[in-house]
Amino acid sequence: MNNRPDVTLSQQSGAGCLYGGMKGQASVAWPARLYGPHFNNKLSSRMYDYIIIGAGSAGCVLANRLSENPENSVCLVEAGGSDKSPFIYTPLGVIASLALGLFNWSFNSKKQSSMKDREIYCPRGKVLGGSSSINAMLYLRGQAQDYDRWNENGCAGWSFSEVLPYFKKSQHQERGECDLHGMNGPLNVADGRSRHEINAAFVEAGMQVGEAYRDDFNGEVQEGVGWFQCTQKDGQRHSAAAAYLHPVMAKRKNLTVLTNTQTRKILFEGKKAVGVEVLEKKQVRQLKAGKEIILSAGSFGSPQLLLLSGVGPKEKLESHNITQHHDLPGVGENLQEHVDVLVVAKDRSSRSWAALRPLTLIRSVGEVFNYLFSRRGMLSTSITESGGFIRVGENAVTPDVQIHSSALAMDDHGRSFSYFLKYGYSLHACLLRPKSRGSVSLQSADPLADPIIDLNMLSDADDAKLLVKAVRRVREIMRAPALSKYTGDEIQPGPNCSSDAALDDFIRRKANHVYHPVGTCKMGNDDQAVVDERLRVRGLENLRVVDASIMPTIVSGNTNAPTLMIGERGAEWILQDHG
Repeated sequence: MNNRPDVTLSQQSGAGCLYGGMKGQASVAWPARLYGPHFNNKLSSRMYDYIIIGAGSAGCVLANRLSENPENSVCLVEAGGSDKSPFIYTPLGVIASLALGLFNWSFNSKKQSSMKDREIYCPRGKVLGGSSSINAMLYLRGQAQDYDRWNENGCAGWSFSEVLPYFKKSQHQERGECDLHGMNGPLNVADGRSRHEINAAFVEAGMQVGEAYRDDFNGEVQEGVGWFQCTQKDGQRHSAAAAYLHPVMAKRKNLTVLTNTQTRKILFEGKKAVGVEVLEKKQVRQLKAGKEIILSAGSFGSPQLLLLSGVGPKEKLESHNITQHHDLPGVGENLQEHVDVLVVAKDRSSRSWAALRPLTLIRSVGEVFNYLFSRRGMLSTSITESGGFIRVGENAVTPDVQIHSSALAMDDHGRSFSYFLKYGYSLHACLLRPKSRGSVSLQSADPLADPIIDLNMLSDADDAKLLVKAVRRVREIMRAPALSKYTGDEIQPGPNCSSDAALDDFIRRKANHVYHPVGTCKMGNDDQAVVDERLRVRGLENLRVVDASIMPTIVSGNTNAPTLMIGERGAEWILQDHG
């Protein structure tokens, strides 16, 4: 029997002109499929087959794939709102999203004893597309060895050869199809349309100090320096929402999308998940699922929802008077993040993007027209246009550090506005496989309260030692001839910061992360595993977690592409399990 609900969401066209037109010139219209329909968010009282919590990278994949069959009724619940904003689809808008907290949960960690008692800013997308709507758009899969390690450590079926078809299924690679890349998938992967001269000089400088040039960081070999590919289409951000959700959202009457709707907890009958309780327009309502509930709320949101629902270790629940429904010790544990530190130098050429300097403001006028009519130039930048994967550890077999090059001086996620007055450039040094582990727990039983995030980065001394080596290698690249015309005085760590002790102190004062939290609902078969190899929550029925939180260990690169792959695999298994 079909349990499809009555569709109660009113829809209207969202096409419009973003920037208007000029006489004699074609106007630049916002594509209707990106702008999307509007919704009034009236909740249906009928049962759905599938309820997906979170319209981020994995959630958008699931909504698309599960609703392909018109007999499946699917409800996608998102706490944030619409993504129809030029701050999202214009790539340079990422600065506003991160620095100003737009479309963003704007979480902060608890004070970190390993990092000078700082609270660390943890931005996560609160909007259709989730963090794929506010990220730097880099398309990276990590290393084949990452997935082979998962497979060897209790996650059968997750070797690189087994996940590669799902990377290819999700991808439309503009360069063309090959053994490692797919075409005609939903997500557009393109070469960047902005290549700043400082980022080009970084690539040349890397080769001058002995690094190889790498044309494709998702090819057979990752190691080297080169240009990142990004999730853009025609010079605009191509988020998970743009790729998977907007093309089908208005056409499929069996797909209901609820925005500005906060999920409070999962509802159970015994060990079977049967629905969710949500808060919509200050009213608490219930949605019921006949087949499955899928958590895709991310590495902070998914464990928080499990804990609020009484699923997790008793010690994380009792202090908030939450009755334990199911004991899973690993919920919220195993948090991993790519710890990162910025080496920043003055730019003596004044060609960098000092956003608040008069010369940059004058240049920006031309850049606006360049973007309006060609979708190229500064406004199309991913900020970190070039970079590399290098080895700095003595026994490293594959790259253990990622470098991102940016033609602007940065600090604290772009929130240090004094840096916008400086001509400078920044090189990120990022540990790919940190040993430190953190956790997520509840601040209270209030679903609207932020979770307690303990990143615990640099708690393992080996991570700090490796990051010191990474900073030294980045400085070598900065001293190479290709960058000499740009490199002025070092802003941070500063010329007097040279000993291991001084660099360790600098790292603990300034290190941050690059928005890649994973692992808090880990997959596996050990005592800390939350989901099995098919992403089903252990010991419960009709409940899965499908997002980056299931990664047992972090991948050696940016996490958006792997999360889309996880969404593709999860959708296939869900459909298989329900015929």
